[in-house]
Amino acid sequence: MAQISIDALSTVYPNGVRAVDGLDLTIADGEFFALLGPSGCGKTTLLRTIAGLEQATSGAVSIGDREVTNVEPGRRNVAMVFQDYALFPHMTVSENIAYPLRVRKQPKAKQHEVAERTANSLSLGHLLERRPGQLSGGQQQRVALARAVAIDADVLLLDEPLSNLDARLRLEARTFLKRLQRELGVTTVFVTHDQAEALALADRIAVMESGGIRQLGSPREVFRRPANTFVANFIGSTPMNLVDGVVDGGQLAVAGAKMPSPQALPDGTKVTVGVRPEYLSLTTDGIGITGTVSIVENLGVSSLVTLECPDGTLIGVTVREQDEPAIGSRATAVPESGRLLLYSKEDGTLLG
Repeated sequence: MAQISIDALSTVYPNGVRAVDGLDLTIADGEFFALLGPSGCGKTTLLRTIAGLEQATSGAVSIGDREVTNVEPGRRNVAMVFQDYALFPHMTVSENIAYPLRVRKQPKAKQHEVAERTANSLSLGHLLERRPGQLSGGQQQRVALARAVAIDADVLLLDEPLSNLDARLRLEARTFLKRLQRELGVTTVFVTHDQAEALALADRIAVMESGGIRQLGSPREVFRRPANTFVANFIGSTPMNLVDGVVDGGQLAVAGAKMPSPQALPDGTKVTVGVRPEYLSLTTDGIGITGTVSIVENLGVSSLVTLECPDGTLIGVTVREQDEPAIGSRATAVPESGRLLLYSKEDGTLLG
């Protein structure tokens, strides 16, 4: 197992695109770390650079106490699971799992022993003689993980390994993957565009945009206090409310209402007010933002209610399923104490 250190790393493609832009990052030994962001943000390029499949333009990558920036992939002692699993269709499950050991010219007896032991630990023992085409998506994913685990690597790299699974299998695979990583204690870097996966699995998350890290922290930190409006927009199964506001007489004027400001700012300061729908409650009175219920979306055990304010602002509020208000009714959205966030109108960074 090993710590990963990334120093001033840049990857620039021939067309001038800076896929990774002067990035500094340390991933702790044994940590489950997620690289999260939209397509094109540089997360997969960074993962492939750690693996040695992409060449850095500048900067350094170290695994443990060894710099590996210019070391070929096969000599970095990392294992990688790809989005499409990359299994050999003509090989059995046993042969697929043992393939890295075969490449390393390990004795056949050891290949068989490791494949069988690893397969049994991942509930694949009864499938050893099958080929990938005879397996379900979830089983193929476990075979790809078993192949990665079999070589006892210092680092496990996962490139969106759950994206090809249906919703139910994805939930099962998340639980399985987290348990497996805890049992192995291996340093793991997980690339995903799915914020729910990152929040559920990771010890820490790096939210990326345009080749850089916009916020680094625990899932709780990133969810509760997004560092900027980009992260606020990206994190959360229901979008954070981000509306214009201005400080007026020591209060916050927002969406046609006035409420206490969470911070002391000069009068006239323009801000973006952020609050998650989960941190709002609906009442018929109280100090908050009042509007008309225009949409109610059923989310299962909860519902997302959209209030349309007199100035046209839309506010989302999450309520319990049994507390759904009637369409057209008037209601006031009241934030929980300490949950209102203020962002700079100029650059979108969190104030305070």
